[in-house]
Amino acid sequence: MSTRELRKEKIGIVTPKMSTRALRKERIGIVASNKMNKSVVISEVRKVKHPVYGKFVLKTKRYVAHDEKNECNEGDTVKIMETKPMSKTKRWRIVEIIERAK
Repeated sequence: MSTRELRKEKIGIVTPKMSTRALRKERIGIVASNKMNKSVVISEVRKVKHPVYGKFVLKTKRYVAHDEKNECNEGDTVKIMETKPMSKTKRWRIVEIIERAK
């Protein structure tokens, strides 16, 4: 490395060659639909306190996730991880099935 590159790196203009990748987001949710081939819809429910009235309200967020082996069924609790875009709406993939539906 030249002295010029070292100076730039020291003041924070250039990052070192071995950069670390940001951690990927992970979510836990329930499979809402598995009707697509190699894709499932995950529903994540969370409780949020209303800013004015103070009541806890359920907020639902839906994710389309990649299921390579088509092994998820409706009602399964799964862990999903953020990944590169695989289609127009699919940016998540199944990491593990935590609990099977009864």
